Amino acid sequence: MLSTLKTIKLNTLVIAMSLSLASSVSSAAVSNKIANNVELTVEELRIDKAIKSVPEVALRLSERVDEFTQQVNKANNYTALTQLVIRHGAGLWLDAKTSFNQLNDVDDRPLYWARLQMSKALRSAKTFAGLFESQQDKLLWSFELISRGNTDIKFDKKADKKILLTGFDPFFLDRHIDQSNPSGVVALSLDDIVVSIEGQTAEIEVLMIPVRFADFDQGMIEELLKPYIANKSVDMVLTVSMGRENFDLERYPALRRSAKAPDNLNVLTGASQENPLVPLYKDKALNGPEFVEFSLPITTMLNGEGKYKINDNRKVSTLTQGSFNGQSLVALNKQTSVSGSGGGYLSNEISYRSILLRDQFNLTLPVGHIHTPRIKAFDKEALVDIVNQTKNIITQGVASL
Repeated sequence: MLSTLKTIKLNTLVIAMSLSLASSVSSAAVSNKIANNVELTVEELRIDKAIKSVPEVALRLSERVDEFTQQVNKANNYTALTQLVIRHGAGLWLDAKTSFNQLNDVDDRPLYWARLQMSKALRSAKTFAGLFESQQDKLLWSFELISRGNTDIKFDKKADKKILLTGFDPFFLDRHIDQSNPSGVVALSLDDIVVSIEGQTAEIEVLMIPVRFADFDQGMIEELLKPYIANKSVDMVLTVSMGRENFDLERYPALRRSAKAPDNLNVLTGASQENPLVPLYKDKALNGPEFVEFSLPITTMLNGEGKYKINDNRKVSTLTQGSFNGQSLVALNKQTSVSGSGGGYLSNEISYRSILLRDQFNLTLPVGHIHTPRIKAFDKEALVDIVNQTKNIITQGVASL
């Protein structure tokens, strides 16, 4: 199956088939429902538009999608569906990495769109519809984790150090349906590689994170990162997302959400600068201080060469003082946080949650967040520059591990 990825080119016949598929997706979307009266999610409703706008991206991994769809429709019990979720979830992740490396086009979007098509196929299967809700939730949760690289983390290169890195899905897709996320490109580019400096080597393994408040509230970040932090099995944890004009290393992540921006399901939390809200962790308010501080080897990481400036970003916002540059964690935690150095959205939150895990289980572990420069839609030249400089930033940090 994967051999076909070496020479992927969409000719007229493939495009015609794509439009046929788009037509069937569109007809289902009219009623916002798929088979067995299952409602489409907001993300699934965008599939039709993506196929029409960027078919070479949205359908690149269609062989895996089609095979999974056929098999889940034939599965007749929960066990069979579970086996398919495990096999094809892992298969999708490997397909995406193979495609990414063989085509060398720094494109993170095929993985995102294929995963959505597969989750939709799973939810529309007749056998899935007949399951208990708890079984459905477990299948979907397992598929999300596995297809995001959770079972592919294998530090097997015999490097001196181990680095766990996370990237995010594309987001703000209602603005640009062809949007890429530099952090996802960084993750796929750096997965399984070994960097070295001054005789020290480090292997990088990665995970891809959804841009959905609900997944964070359900504890996805803790489930993915806790085993590695608690067991002290990695030497650095880096969370990465798309940010501002340059690179920002976010020193003081904050507890609360305050951004008014929706997630990929167009969910709004009700949080704002005037009303910052504490997120959930498994149905309870996330318990932690108003601010935490990164533990990155900042002095060396600032030396990562490349096109963009690198900032040790200390800017925060609190209810009583507004925006300012934080000088100490002790002083910050006497106030109510509005936004951290990483803002008030999920990029700030993944950093906060990962550092909170560090404080609970491994105080000396270097943990922190890298905001990459932002891009509009898809910009290959900029993405290559961002990947190369991110690699340089991390490599410089390895010297201090």
